[in-house]
Amino acid sequence: MDILNDFMDGEAAFQGFSNGTLIIFLALIGLSIVSGVLSRRYVFPRLMNLLSKSERIDGKTLFAPASLGWMVGTLVFTQGIDYLTTNCVPVWNQDLISNLNEIVFTGFIILMLIAAYRLVDYLDAFIVVEGDDNIASRRSLASVAESVGRVAVVVIGAFVIAGYAGVDLNGLIAGLGITGLALALAAKDSVSNIFGAVSILVDQPFNVGDWIIVDGVEGEVVNIGLRTTLIRTSADTMITVPNSNMVNSPVENFSKRRFRRITPKFEFEEDSNPEHLKEFCEILLNKVNDDARSIKEEDSWVRVQAFGTAMVVVAGNFYCVSSAATQRELNEDLLMMARETAAKLNLIFFEPRLRNNK
Repeated sequence: MDILNDFMDGEAAFQGFSNGTLIIFLALIGLSIVSGVLSRRYVFPRLMNLLSKSERIDGKTLFAPASLGWMVGTLVFTQGIDYLTTNCVPVWNQDLISNLNEIVFTGFIILMLIAAYRLVDYLDAFIVVEGDDNIASRRSLASVAESVGRVAVVVIGAFVIAGYAGVDLNGLIAGLGITGLALALAAKDSVSNIFGAVSILVDQPFNVGDWIIVDGVEGEVVNIGLRTTLIRTSADTMITVPNSNMVNSPVENFSKRRFRRITPKFEFEEDSNPEHLKEFCEILLNKVNDDARSIKEEDSWVRVQAFGTAMVVVAGNFYCVSSAATQRELNEDLLMMARETAAKLNLIFFEPRLRNNK
């Protein structure tokens, strides 16, 4: 300390600063800037890379929010000023430094709130585990946690800023008890949506990434927020559905299917040979059951279902693994099998135009 005091000692040369004190002051500013840059570009990315559960976090390419870097820089500056003031005898304009330090500390508080709001986006890195069997539910939890985190930061920030602005927080908190009921009644829809988000999180009727139909809306769940759920439709449009509607309406979740059903129907001429019709049913059933994509053999069947005024209706029931692509492929192959089998058995598919021409 003696060496530092001797270095800062001397007459005021610029705005109340001695030459030595000015050099230390500028060095402190430089240290603050370097600390902010290092924390944003190196320290934060490596901490995230070390602590996060997601492989998506890459410490080599990840940057922290700029607000975090500025926050660290202002913190280093205020702590450095406090240290010099407490432990040394710098030659400077004390009133100027005190006012500057207070302004910078206020900036630190604001930047801390902004950084906290931005860092909420990184919560999924600690919740979502790549390759986990429960990754869908974890993504839903991360989605809600981010919404709750943002609300919490905004509320805390409002109280902190109000305190710095000189607002009587005791009176404000007491007033919340009086106006709380009125606010709850006025915002009952918002409260219902918040409880809806909690219900979705607990009951898990669907998760982020699931394809659902609810309240007349069909699409993929993109985000589960604190107030609404965002759904992307097959037309690539985004629809916002209040959470209260989601929990009060039946939800059809296609992503929960264990298998997909194929129900073909064939119409033959009324004078088709009955034995050939039975043989058609047996051959088609065996061909589909022998296919590796087909499942639930015990529940599969092909039978003559009905007789019309001029046709015989043959219907079938099959199941395949829960994949849209597999379902389309198997359905196509099944129709080709049916056509080939019918041709071999001399069965003619019903065609009203041919009948009208006779």
